[in-house]
Amino acid sequence: MKIIFILLITISALFSKLNVAVAYPYIGDITKKIAKNRVNIIYLSKGNWDPHFVVPKPSLISSLRDADILIINGASLEAGWLSPIVNGANNSKIARNSNGYLELSNYIKLQDVPRRVDRSMGHIHAEGNPHFILDPHNVIKIAKVIALKLSIQDNANKSFYMSNYNKFKSYWNSKLKGYDKRMKKCKGMRVVEYHELFNYFLRRYGITSIDNLEPLPGVKPNPKHTIKVIKDIKQNGVKLILQDVYHEHKTAKFIANKSGAKVAVLPHDIGAIRGVNSLEKFYNTLVSRVCR
Repeated sequence: MKIIFILLITISALFSKLNVAVAYPYIGDITKKIAKNRVNIIYLSKGNWDPHFVVPKPSLISSLRDADILIINGASLEAGWLSPIVNGANNSKIARNSNGYLELSNYIKLQDVPRRVDRSMGHIHAEGNPHFILDPHNVIKIAKVIALKLSIQDNANKSFYMSNYNKFKSYWNSKLKGYDKRMKKCKGMRVVEYHELFNYFLRRYGITSIDNLEPLPGVKPNPKHTIKVIKDIKQNGVKLILQDVYHEHKTAKFIANKSGAKVAVLPHDIGAIRGVNSLEKFYNTLVSRVCR
């Protein structure tokens, strides 16, 4: 009888699903590639939302009450909205520093780390630029820490998660070769961007952002700075203005009209643009719209 009981527990552990809450769609997609059908994904935001600002609705709080794991981007990207949701859920499994909590930024070398932080510098992140998912070379690092976290929380299926990770690693390395080859012709290119959102992608491929439409991070464009950007574009032969989906588009269109540069609307996450519903389509879109 005891042996049967142990077998039942083992079988239950093998086939039960983990409830994994993710701050952003890209995290959910990577998690699904590792865990397949062994997890239920709880999405706390949508890909076309501003990742800095998510309304802490009661439905989000309720969804976290049954979560086994919480995976966030980190580097303060969720600082403006996550705490009320987690605190409201009162779920010790996913509390900060618990075994079920994973902050991805802790495993990535962050860029744009400021030497000092004060209000005169605009809305900057003290830890560094949090938009590291824009570099496709960071995907394998993220997949690995997610696979390890799943293995710790669901040890009975550790071999399943790690096997899937190794297969994904091989697959993604082949994707990277393709992206890197396609982007070679655009090395040395100069662009401007609305917000410092695409820096990781640009630096990976040797593209320089000479200016931002924002005078300071998080500060709306003003006439004086807009005139400066137009001059910078003309003087530097810039052909492309990188625009995200959640900031206003009027300024970019105005600058394009005055400077002759083209506007490229880019996704910052899966789901930001219609049809961009997977990690592969996310990077394919970035590559094709930047390196035309």
